[in-house]
Amino acid sequence: MEKLKQKWGLKTNWDITAVLLVFAINGSFSAWVAKPVTEFIGLSSETLNPWIYYPIRFLLIFPIYQTTLPIVGWLFGKFDFFWEFEKKFLSLLGLGFLFKNQKKTRS
Repeated sequence: MEKLKQKWGLKTNWDITAVLLVFAINGSFSAWVAKPVTEFIGLSSETLNPWIYYPIRFLLIFPIYQTTLPIVGWLFGKFDFFWEFEKKFLSLLGLGFLFKNQKKTRS
């Protein structure tokens, strides 16, 4: 636990527990939300080859997950942690330009 606290800049065991809960809940939530989205646009595992359906579903889950992560984090009082996490992660994917004009609020 101490290594996670140090790596993520967290102070208490509750902080680590909250972060891990947010990751778990948001993963399930984004997969749950993706199902009606795929059905709405007419995609299903019965109508498409699984080699096509599941990559498309994954591509839908990914932005849902990234969008809802700070929101679920906010519910656990960890919005700042997950907002910084999102900015770092999206920057690694080459989408850092989305955050270039924001002033840094944390030191």
